[in-house]
Amino acid sequence: MKILVCIKQVPEFEQIEINEGPDGEAVFEELTEYKMNRFDEYAVEAAIRIRENLGSTSVDVLTAGPERSAEAVKRAIGMGADNGIHIKADYAQACDAMETARAIAAIASKKSYDLILTGVMSEDMMQFQVGPMLAAYLDIPWASAVVRTEIDSEKSLIAVEQELEGGKKALIELDLPALITIQTGINIPRYPSLSNMLRANKTGVSEIAMDTLQTGKESFSVAGYAPPEKKRAGRVIDGTPEEKAKKLIHMLKQKSLLP
Repeated sequence: MKILVCIKQVPEFEQIEINEGPDGEAVFEELTEYKMNRFDEYAVEAAIRIRENLGSTSVDVLTAGPERSAEAVKRAIGMGADNGIHIKADYAQACDAMETARAIAAIASKKSYDLILTGVMSEDMMQFQVGPMLAAYLDIPWASAVVRTEIDSEKSLIAVEQELEGGKKALIELDLPALITIQTGINIPRYPSLSNMLRANKTGVSEIAMDTLQTGKESFSVAGYAPPEKKRAGRVIDGTPEEKAKKLIHMLKQKSLLP
């Protein structure tokens, strides 16, 4: 069985700065610390556990992004993945869900993967789009927000438990090959081992330029950056605890939030 896990390297958001550029427009500052997208860590772990249960399974990990994105692939190999693929692109291209999905499809269509996993979304864009778009380009069935998997290799089926809104869940079966997007809580991602990290550094990551994949016209462009607009001002309530409680209750009643 061949499994592909699609991951992304994202910024540490506590460090994001948006400053004024020379032309007066807001400029997103390049950051110094990045990490593997948290949702993708669960997808990598899910793939490794499937390999441990089935045996005779290979796990490839793929990312699209700048030069530094290869570090996320190496971390995935450190967790236990077998091979890494890096589609070299700038950060804006990697945030274009359609272009990224087309690029991955161009590679995946030639490798005959039985199962493709992605995180349910990326922490930076939160679009939920790359996985479903990739499945559409490959013309394979898919399920999102998966919290449990069970593979029947003899019947070429995967049964998944899908998280729905309102606390509900759905149990569905997909014919393989298929794609699933993984939700947090499905497992506990393992830490990379030293031996696997040494293997990742020794074997390296296969590189492919995004421009050579002929993905078509870009569908995404950055119009600008801006910090969140502050629309409301907080109100501090003074007094003793009893006085504060009475004032708070009075305020909530005025706003019809309490009877």
